[in-house]
Amino acid sequence: CNFVVTGARITSFDFSTARCYFATIMKFDRITINPEVMGGKPCVRGMRVTVSTVLDLLASGNSVATILNEYPYLVAEDVTQALAYASWRVNEREVVLTL
Repeated sequence: CNFVVTGARITSFDFSTARCYFATIMKFDRITINPEVMGGKPCVRGMRVTVSTVLDLLASGNSVATILNEYPYLVAEDVTQALAYASWRVNEREVVLTL
């Protein structure tokens, strides 16, 4: 993330990393966004496992236990945060700013 927070104030902010900033504020410490990993898609702990992969597995009827068995480097909290992050993103409203 390319931002600096001093106390409760943002002293430096790069709008291209706005999602990364808000994910940090929302306490999504297991969800990372890095342009160098999976094309900048939200991933679990910087690994090449995207939030959408976790959601697709759950939507396909896989249990958390099955996902953890198939992806042994994930833990239950990773799945929980992927769901929470997805919920937050669905509720987020994006406003296009024109300069």
